[in-house]
Amino acid sequence: MKTLKALDKKLIRDLLRLRGQIIAIALVVACGIASFVSMLSAYESLKLSQATYYQEYHFAQVFAQLKRAPESLTAQIREIPGVAQVQTRVIADVSLDIPGRDEPATGRLISIPERQMPILNDLYMRKGRYLEPGRSDEVLISENFAQVHHLDLGDSLGAVINGRWQKLRIVGVALSPEYVYSIQGTGDIFPDNERFGVFWMGREALGTAFNMDGAFNDVTLTLMQGAIEADVIFHLDKLLEKYGGFGAYGRKDQLSNRFLSEEITQLQGTATIVPSIFLGIAAFLLHILLSRIIATQRDQIAVLKAFGYNNVTIGLHYLKFVLAIAFTGAFLGTALGLWFGAAVTKNYMRFFSFPILRYEAGTGVIAGAILISIGAAVIGAFMAVQKAVSLPPAEAMRPEPPAHFRPTMIERLGFQNLVSPVGRMILRNLERKPIQALLSIVGISLAVAILVVGRYSTDAMQHMIDVQYRNVQREDVTIVFNEPRPNRVRYEVANLPGVLRAEPFRAVPARLRFQHRTYRIALTGLEVGGELRRLVDRNLRTLKLPENGVILTTKLAEILGVKPGDVLTVEVLEGERPTRTVAVAGLVDELIGLSAYMDIRALNRLMQEGGTISGAYLTADSLQIDRLYALLKRTPAVSGVSVREMAIARFQETIAGSLSIFTTVLVIFACVIAFGVVYNAARIALSERSRELATLRVIGFTQAEIAVILLGEQAVLTLVAIPLGFAIGFALCALMSLTYNSELYRIPLVVSRASFAFAFVVVTLAAIVSGAIVRRQLVNLDLVAVLKTRE
Repeated sequence: MKTLKALDKKLIRDLLRLRGQIIAIALVVACGIASFVSMLSAYESLKLSQATYYQEYHFAQVFAQLKRAPESLTAQIREIPGVAQVQTRVIADVSLDIPGRDEPATGRLISIPERQMPILNDLYMRKGRYLEPGRSDEVLISENFAQVHHLDLGDSLGAVINGRWQKLRIVGVALSPEYVYSIQGTGDIFPDNERFGVFWMGREALGTAFNMDGAFNDVTLTLMQGAIEADVIFHLDKLLEKYGGFGAYGRKDQLSNRFLSEEITQLQGTATIVPSIFLGIAAFLLHILLSRIIATQRDQIAVLKAFGYNNVTIGLHYLKFVLAIAFTGAFLGTALGLWFGAAVTKNYMRFFSFPILRYEAGTGVIAGAILISIGAAVIGAFMAVQKAVSLPPAEAMRPEPPAHFRPTMIERLGFQNLVSPVGRMILRNLERKPIQALLSIVGISLAVAILVVGRYSTDAMQHMIDVQYRNVQREDVTIVFNEPRPNRVRYEVANLPGVLRAEPFRAVPARLRFQHRTYRIALTGLEVGGELRRLVDRNLRTLKLPENGVILTTKLAEILGVKPGDVLTVEVLEGERPTRTVAVAGLVDELIGLSAYMDIRALNRLMQEGGTISGAYLTADSLQIDRLYALLKRTPAVSGVSVREMAIARFQETIAGSLSIFTTVLVIFACVIAFGVVYNAARIALSERSRELATLRVIGFTQAEIAVILLGEQAVLTLVAIPLGFAIGFALCALMSLTYNSELYRIPLVVSRASFAFAFVVVTLAAIVSGAIVRRQLVNLDLVAVLKTRE
């Protein structure tokens, strides 16, 4: 016990003496743990909320849309092997007139039973009541749409329902697992709660309005345990084919679920990569610190061994030193991580509609954080502790052998007259300890790299906006018809009030197949030479649409495993549902969503139709835009209107918003790490060279001169480390670019000069502040105590 108490006293003295360095390293450990806890707990909270919501509200497993089928077909669907439950519905998109809004909006009307009962994709009532039988004007409204437009119970809004103007009265606000991520269709990838809302209406009222009495145009299924989804989809498609089926698909391809699941997967990747970087730096710093401490305590280790302390006891003593730092960092990091994790989880409520999104940090996450911090500390300290216990007492009693001095490289080259004596001292010390200098450079460069990564997402977001919304999508307004229209409609569109230019497009739902890979997407036919929707390569050069063949976005080609020249099988999912083969003519590098483009005339030929169009891209006179919106709101043929400027705002709110907290946290942590690394490098250098600097003071050097010798060395190391940090940071950004490479969006590898300048300024400021602190300690250096010899 006396042995332990004596060593514990030494441990406490060492911790107090080195408190500045210890605090800096503990903060680095805390940053790593905080990022781990915050990201992983947010991931687990989101994943648990998804699973619980889907289960409790009976989220369907198979979905299918069609033109029209009799209700009697339900019995045949139920008889498909593996089907557990069947829910048929009527669904229609209508134009809305929102009080106080100029722009048109789209409402998706979904039929529900007149009397409340358990159904697939069941509703969570946020407030209000269920529909009353026989009240055809009553609707339930999605929560986000109601909040954006300040709609409440009892409010009314107008809708064009099957060509007739009708008032809808809100009696309840609801949520559905089918619209956790509320987007209109495959052409949209960001929720637009201002222009798209979901409404639930009584089955009889909606069926009568759209001539669907005793019929349905949408069906959802759940499956028995062990059922093969692909077989069920195959049989369902066969049944719905003659009723205009658009192709059934599983839950993984349902739009809301697909985007939510991708976000969860990417969050899991972030929770792995970023903490690994931070904790790696912490382990590196711990190794340097402990190595230097042991080097300065050689005589103490020798005395301990001479008095009978064995290697295990001494090793445990230094291990305790490291664990004290690790546990301090783990405690701070866990507390900070729980706070940030709650903020990240709350941030997701802006984009995903859950009844309750509880933030839960399980004991496994916290225990994992503590184990990771201990592991990083032990790894960082292992080599240093091993060196401590391996020193024989006689060897440790002797001072370290003096360094071997030799002319510096500048002196050997004959340029010594160009450098002052102080400068030669700085260069000589760096050359004398190359490994030590290299480790300091690596530590500082890692801090620079983290700062570059912290700013990277801002650069990438701005580049994505420039590419997608200023080079690819150049229209002001996009209109979509409720069904394909004949060629003459293009001239009517061009003559709408305020329209300066109109370019029609054709969108055909299809399943693209190559070997065993398939993907459901809308084939988009564009006019050759069009200016409002352009195709660009990675160098932003405009590509010309080929007369035949299809052009795919690079990510879609990757999913299908195709390259230019390969032949795709196209299974059209509307009309006569023909199956065709089309060659891949080229690839484009769009950064948002997935697309497949064809010449509109080639697509019309593939469909064996005339000049049919599905909508149009428009540029409009800003002075007449309100007239255009007013007309579109009351045009029954128009089912959707999107505005490019609003799309940019949605992008910034959704993607940039979801990354904003992460980016802010990363930059704060990076600044902490930068200071921790630079300060430790300077402080350790002072500990090692205090005797040498005190000697220089005694022989006549001023305080300013010895400060220049010490801090000048750190300045050289920092200046050398910065370009290396830029290179490492760029490599880490490349890794993040590969991580954020999904169907929803791809973050490009774009790092601006401003980001490099930001990293340079932060590290420089950290070096200046650290230098000021170390210089103050240098001024207070006790020359007598430092110059005492050990002999």
